[in-house]
Amino acid sequence: MTKIKFIDARFADPDENEFALKRRFEWHLRKLRALQDGVSPKVPGDFEDELRWNEDLIAVRLSEKDLNKVLRRARRVMGARAKASGLSHLSSDDRRALEAFRGGADLVGIASDHRADEIAAAIHAEMPWMAAATDFLWKAMRRSVRVGEPGFRLPPVLLDGPPGIGKSVWSRELGRHLGVPRCGIEGTAEQASFVVNGSQRGWGSAFPGRPLQTIVQSLCANPIVVIDEIEKAGTPTSTKGQTYGLTEGLLPLLERSSAVAWKCPYYQVGFDMSWISWILTSNSLSGLPVPFLSRLDILRLAGPGKGDLISFAEREGARRGLGDAALGAICEVIDQVAEAHELNLRHVSRMLARAEAMASSPQPH
Repeated sequence: MTKIKFIDARFADPDENEFALKRRFEWHLRKLRALQDGVSPKVPGDFEDELRWNEDLIAVRLSEKDLNKVLRRARRVMGARAKASGLSHLSSDDRRALEAFRGGADLVGIASDHRADEIAAAIHAEMPWMAAATDFLWKAMRRSVRVGEPGFRLPPVLLDGPPGIGKSVWSRELGRHLGVPRCGIEGTAEQASFVVNGSQRGWGSAFPGRPLQTIVQSLCANPIVVIDEIEKAGTPTSTKGQTYGLTEGLLPLLERSSAVAWKCPYYQVGFDMSWISWILTSNSLSGLPVPFLSRLDILRLAGPGKGDLISFAEREGARRGLGDAALGAICEVIDQVAEAHELNLRHVSRMLARAEAMASSPQPH
């Protein structure tokens, strides 16, 4: 794991507070006054003479006017440092939250080609019908290892396919294997760009965007951000005719050259958002704007076959602790109706949930 500079801000030495500056300036003034009064300077390397020198400095008297002047100067220095930090406009709570990035943010990388192969093989074994997505991931991981990137970033990708085939599950498995945080956003519920970009101060409910919140909470600069059913996100319009569509808000974040110095509307500070792995899902490309689609790799996926559904039921049923009889009944139902009906993972998950509920219900006497 490596560290990168994540925020466009300067952090002063935490030990250099107003009190410490005041003491340093007072000591410096005592040195100047002592030399003006003819006190012999200390002899370098002579420990006993250094003790004499310190005693002479302590004996120097500073007036109330001197002390007030020192205090004003310390406060001016602290004010100049705060202004130079780029964070002086923020509240103390917000500055404290961003202080966590004093040492940078973590980047999680792929250690080797072998590790890339292991992750891809594990995900493919769980979800073989998502082979196109897993192959895209595998090639991206090996490319990251080959060029020696400090962290892994999956190029922005749109997984397009019928509902209930496991697109969101695939992204969760990826986050688990990579060991990075995951942020999920529902396109149907969060239709405005605010959920991604955040809102400017001055609004009654101003807040930073969800991706940035995820990074602030985890201190990991390359999380996975999943936006489900992006084609169903609307485009809210203000009374002044301004639009705040989710796809429009994503444009600068999907482009790496602009994401590297993205300015948050809430914090009004620049952040390096270029390491985020963006995974978007859709059931149809209809209505998605061309400039938005041009920033994505689009993978068209088919649903799992009957054998995939049975294998999923067996694995998930075993994980839930279902008995052989219940699992056998579910697999038989899938075998009989999968071809006549368009079953998907959600149907199978509901069957398993019902079987689990029945197994845990008290038996009548």
